[in-house]
Amino acid sequence: MKLYVGVTDNEWFDYLSSLQPLDEVNFWQPSPGPIFKALQPGELFLYKLHSPRDYIASGGIFTYATTLPISLVWNSFGMKNGAPTYEEMRRRIVKYRGGQDNRFEDFPIGCLLLTQPFFFKEPQGFPPPEWAPNIVRGKSYDVSSEAGKFILRKVEQRLAAKQNMYIDKEGRGIIEPHARYGGGILVKPRLGQGSFRVLVTDAYNRSCAVTHEKALPVLEAAHIRSYSDGGPHAVNNGLLLRSDMHKLFDTGYMTITPQLHIEVSRRIREEFDNGEYYFTFKGQLVNKPKRYEDCPSEEFLTWHNENIYRG
Repeated sequence: MKLYVGVTDNEWFDYLSSLQPLDEVNFWQPSPGPIFKALQPGELFLYKLHSPRDYIASGGIFTYATTLPISLVWNSFGMKNGAPTYEEMRRRIVKYRGGQDNRFEDFPIGCLLLTQPFFFKEPQGFPPPEWAPNIVRGKSYDVSSEAGKFILRKVEQRLAAKQNMYIDKEGRGIIEPHARYGGGILVKPRLGQGSFRVLVTDAYNRSCAVTHEKALPVLEAAHIRSYSDGGPHAVNNGLLLRSDMHKLFDTGYMTITPQLHIEVSRRIREEFDNGEYYFTFKGQLVNKPKRYEDCPSEEFLTWHNENIYRG
């Protein structure tokens, strides 16, 4: 198991620490690549501030890394990007990218998504061991090494005193006595709304599950069982849909069967005297993710068919 200490923008830390508690944050990178591969989902990502502060000040559980257009990143995470407005976030990123800002360019940036973020006040911060002055982006630590054990011990001491949270013995995940779905158990990264949107977008290869549309501005991550009805922010409870398909799905004029076929309600024709375009998709198979574990859950699809679909 590993943990990672990354160097963060001080403004990013100062702003987010003023907003806590938060369920997720996005640690953006001004350039789109290469994709971060130093950690597996569920491992610990920590942040060291720039000089002169030079101490570990925050962290969270690494969930996912990707590259997305800056507008989609803002629409997904908003202030959880570490800035109060889109304009301010863009200003900071352009500063690191160099050059002039073309406000019409929807340039791609790197994203590191973290859940269960935590922040330390200055007296609680501590310098990372074995840290060379020439490290610019960050450094990996094996949690079985002396340096890794030192960092885990320091973080756990501060979490226990601050939030009654604990790192599990291997440094993979956080134990929270008062987690939403039960107490005192080790939980994998729980996605927030922004992370859910990004992971569903990539799981479906940035293509609508029904129409195969690839224009990102009109694609939306839909919950199969809505969060308000007990559905989780989980990829297998999601579909990537074009905005009109999303509205039809949420209002019950369309559904996906547990066998992954598209069904369209006759009530579109009855109530709106139109909708022939949508009936062309009836009976077709959805465009499903490549990974089996990301495919729509039969349980959630059955719930939608029985509780939302108008038939």
